[in-house]
Amino acid sequence: MDHHSAPSSAGSSSRHDLRAAPRRTVSLPAHLRDAEQSRFDLEMTDVSAVGFRATTPFALEPEAAVWLTLPGLAPIEAKVTRRQAGQYACVFTRPLHPRVLEHLVAMGR
Repeated sequence: MDHHSAPSSAGSSSRHDLRAAPRRTVSLPAHLRDAEQSRFDLEMTDVSAVGFRATTPFALEPEAAVWLTLPGLAPIEAKVTRRQAGQYACVFTRPLHPRVLEHLVAMGR
């Protein structure tokens, strides 16, 4: 699927901009891969065009590059921005296309 977005890096957005994006509550099992190709199971709890929150018992370091893997979609690159007691916030490298976001929300109902 197309991940069309304006050219910008995730690091150029302020935390306020990221938090201002409308979040959609989901319950979606997914996987993350890190730069070492380790695979982590997680439960996505919300998603927006610019990022997602998830829970996992695996330790992921803030600022780590990760790739979100969901059935039927190409891996989506993101960066861990925050962790707290097994809960993580991640920002996508490029914002999701609205149709991809709607697809994820539909999958997570």
